[in-house]
Amino acid sequence: MSWKKSPFLKPFKNIYFLAITLFAVWMIFWDANSWSIHNELNTEMENLETEKAYYLKEIEKDNKALKELSTEAGIEKHARETYYMKKDNEEIYLIEYEDSIAKSNTNE
Repeated sequence: MSWKKSPFLKPFKNIYFLAITLFAVWMIFWDANSWSIHNELNTEMENLETEKAYYLKEIEKDNKALKELSTEAGIEKHARETYYMKKDNEEIYLIEYEDSIAKSNTNE
């Protein structure tokens, strides 16, 4: 059996089959709109959508905090909790639990 009469090589003698095969290979791997570039762009788009959702949640949280700080009671609450401010006739006691205190290594 000669390689010229092989049934596996018969499609490669057809010019249309060769043209379509070359076109498909070109479009999949080397073209500016190739499958690999589309795959990269889709991955990047998914990452950006996730990032967008995160930032929208952060904006919503910041707007809530801003609305809370726009009142006198909200400002007072923030000052007391964050900066431990107090009125003149008050005393502040900070209560720390054992599990919230950082343990120091005395063996060192």
